[in-house]
Formats: sequence, structure tokens, C-alpha cells
Amino acid sequence: MHNNDTQDAYLTDTRLYDTDARRLPPTLAWPPDVAQHYQDVGYWQADTLSTHIIRWQQDYSEHIALIAEGHAWPYWKLIGQGRRFATMLSQHGVPPGDTVLVQLPNGADFAVALFALLLIGAVPVLVVPTLCIKTVLQVAAQAGARRYLGSARLCQSENDALTTQLAQYGCRTLFSGKTDRFCFCQETMIAVPPPGDEAGNIALLLLSGGTTGIPKLIPRTHADYGYNFQLCADLCALSDRDRYLAALPMAHNFSLACPGALGVWSRGGCVVVPATPAPEDAFAAIARFGITLTALVPSLSQCWLDALDSELPDLRSLRLIQVGGAKLDSVRAGAMLNRFGCQLQQVFGMAEGLITATRLDDTPHTILTTQGRPLCEDDDIRIVDPAGVAVSPGNAGELWVRGPYTIRGYFRAGPSGGQSFTSEGFYRSGDRVRRLPDGNLCVEGRIKETINRHGESVGAGDIEDALRMHPDVRDVAVVAGLDETVHAVIVAKRSLLLADLCAFLEQQGVPTSRWPDALSVVKALPLTPMGKINKQALTARILGRVMEQVKEQP
Repeated sequence: MHNNDTQDAYLTDTRLYDTDARRLPPTLAWPPDVAQHYQDVGYWQADTLSTHIIRWQQDYSEHIALIAEGHAWPYWKLIGQGRRFATMLSQHGVPPGDTVLVQLPNGADFAVALFALLLIGAVPVLVVPTLCIKTVLQVAAQAGARRYLGSARLCQSENDALTTQLAQYGCRTLFSGKTDRFCFCQETMIAVPPPGDEAGNIALLLLSGGTTGIPKLIPRTHADYGYNFQLCADLCALSDRDRYLAALPMAHNFSLACPGALGVWSRGGCVVVPATPAPEDAFAAIARFGITLTALVPSLSQCWLDALDSELPDLRSLRLIQVGGAKLDSVRAGAMLNRFGCQLQQVFGMAEGLITATRLDDTPHTILTTQGRPLCEDDDIRIVDPAGVAVSPGNAGELWVRGPYTIRGYFRAGPSGGQSFTSEGFYRSGDRVRRLPDGNLCVEGRIKETINRHGESVGAGDIEDALRMHPDVRDVAVVAGLDETVHAVIVAKRSLLLADLCAFLEQQGVPTSRWPDALSVVKALPLTPMGKINKQALTARILGRVMEQVKEQP
């Protein structure tokens, strides 16, 4: 492991931060009476995540916790390595309350680093491996990070550049190398002093999944996050017989705690990391290890569906596929349900908290056409118009939410962070949804993705849903073009013209307001580090192309 012991030299703004990042600022805390209610009804327990980890090691000692890179890790060994690494970090000056960036690929290093930091009471800031250096530096500055844990196996030149630039923030780097891995730490394990955590303290920081600006820091407490992953584990009926394929980055809330790795470990199950999430590697892992459930984003689910056209994998062990992170349209949902031969669960959620999901016993119609209903009866939802007034039942509006596992504010976000929350503690999600009479939600897209088309507001999601009905449209994204036009960008199975799509939409009885004005055909849609379609990049590409055409005109 390569250690960069640069002297701490924080920028002026970071000196204002509380040196103990575990303390939840009063402005982000739940009101005392609300917090007491969550404790009284049993949502919030007194356990910290470190308490959970030690209990898992005791209760499931000989069970296999993780299979990755040719190694099978029993609970006693994986968590034992976490305790060894905790010893090392403590001896190298990582105290309780320090923020530590963790940017590691799925595998034993990630698990060991996460366990170690939680065991010593440090606050992990979980960063997906694909996040660019510029954004990592911005996150480090905002978090006041004192350490960065990364992988030396990715790109040496980038790691060298990152080390140099992080040093300017007083942030030391520690890389897991090819042989000196975190998960093979040989430190003599000693009793690390109890971190002195409380369940109401911040356990870890997640990153918001937006496509614009610097990701915001999402403070999840021990109490609310423990409730989060255990609630999801119950939803999916997890047991110690389950094997979960970690196809998405475990630094992402969806694959960490919905139920994700933490939910699986809370039941004594096993997490399996494939070589890659690509169909050939994922299908091989499913067949070899008897995978019972996994979680995908819609773009990856489409890749898996496409692969079934040329492969006949053995997927008989699968009992559940979750799809979330972005809306799954009914056409693709139907294909998933029919072709994979197992239960499909639509999940709509956010790292900020709220999770809605279809239930295992829901009707096929509900699973295909909705994104489910909230997991907790104290998830307080409002659907409002632009003025913040509740819309009529059945109408679409912006989703506002507060509840026992939804944050009340971003961490160290400054004045701009407060714009996402109301004075009553509601999180303004920016999602456009409808609530059906049975309580299930239908997600129609993002509020900011509403396109003003010749004076009429049209949801990009509505147009995308209509276009996905075409049998030769593999994937689609709709963005606003110049002069209030609708521009469709599609991945097609064969050559398609704009006239072909409009003729199809007319046959389907789709209103002309949902017809695109322009069409681009691409091989693949750009994705964010979280696996969502990157509409900001698409819009920039399209507008840039249009402006180039204008320049070329005589």
C-alpha cells in the first residue's frame, strides 16, 4: 500500500468545518418529537453500523459473505480483515470523526475499507470508481476529507495526479496495490478503542446522483441507514440462502442498501462480484454461483435483454431482479418479466432516502406499469404544482417527501443546498410523479426535463414511453432542441427515419404533441457515473452539432 504523508494544509473554508464529521448539525436533524416517534415505533434502533458488523461476524461466522476475484470470504475472515485494517488506519492517524473518501471497485477491498472505517468511527464518503478526478477533488474539498482510499490497479498516472492534487487539500492517499491489498492487510489486530458513536450520528456520506454541478453530500445516520437496508431486506424476503450479484457499484445506494450488500449481509447471505457487469460475465456468475437476486439500472437491463438474443444462459437460480436508478418503461419491464423467468421488482428511490417498490405479490399489471409504493407508512409524500400546492388526486406534480430514512438537508452544502428542502423538512425530489388510488406511484420523469413545445409543456418521459413502443427502438432519450423543438435520440435495431417513428406513433393514437421534431440515431446513449442517461451531455452534443451546421451555412 502506497502512502502519501503530505502535511495537512486545509483551505480556509474547510477550517470552518467541525473536525468531528459524525455530529449531525442541528439544521439537518429531525425535530425531537419526530425522532422520538421513530424510536418509539421501532424504526430507529440504538445500534450503530459497527455494532451490526460485529454481530454479523458472530452470528454468521462460517457463512460465505463475499465471492470476488477467485476468493470466497467467510464472515469471520472478511470482517476480521476489516478489523485488521481498522487497526492499521488507527495507527496511521485516522481518528473517529475524520471524513475519508473511498473510491474502490466492487470486491473485498471495498468491503474491508468500509468495515474498517465504520469500526473506528470515521465517516466514509463513498465515491463510484468512474467519477472523474476533477469531481473527486471537488468532493474532497467539500467533505474536508483527510484520507483517500483508492485502487492502484486502475491507472497509475491518474493516481499520481490525484495524489498531488489531493495533497493541496491536506488529504493523504492510500492505494490498494496488486499485492499489498487492503483485504490482505497483515497488521496485528488489536482492540481498537470504541468509536463512541451514537445511532443518531452520521455513519457515512453518499453522493447525490445529479448530472449537473458538484455532487452533494448526503448524510446518512446509523439509525436511518440501518432501518433502510433492513426494511429492504424484509421487502425482498432475504435469507442466509440468498446470493446477490453486485452488478452495480457498491458505492451506489441502490446496490449498497436497497437491500444491496448491507441488506444481504444482515441476513447472512452472500454477495458475489462478477468480473464485469456485462452479460457474458454476469450470466456466467449467475450459473456458477447460483445467484438468487440482483439489481440493475434500465440501461444495463437492456444490455442483458439484448444478450438473450444470442445466448442461452442457465439462469434458473434467479428468483428476483430489481430494476431502478431510473424509470423502467412498461415495454422493457414486460420483456424482463417474460424473458428472465423470475420475479421483477421495480424500484424508485434516491440516495437522499425515500424508496418505493413493487411488492413480490403484486399483480403483473402493477409491476409493469408502476414504480411501486413507499416502504414505510411514515413516508410522508406530497405531490405538488410549481407553487408548492398539492395537485388533485391522480394528477402529476413534483414529489416532496420526508420520513424516517429521508434526510433533512445536505452536508456542508451552503445556502444552495437549502433550496432542495422546505422549512417543514420535505425533500424536493425534482421527480414528476402521479399517485394512483392504490398508493402506487408512476414516475413520469424529472421536472427539469419538461419541454416547452410551442407553448405547451410536454414531459420528456411521456415522449420516451411512446417511442419505446416501437419494436425497433432499443433505447431512447428525449431532450429539448433549439426553438422549442423536441429532439429524440435513439438506439435502433435497424435503420429508422423520423417519418417512420411519426407514422408509428400516429398508428398508436399518440397525440402529435408527443411526436419528435428531430431525430438522431446513435450506437449508445451516454451515461452518468451512476448509470443514468446523461441528458446534459446529450443536449450539449445536439446543440453543438446544430450550431456547427449553422456556422457552415453560407
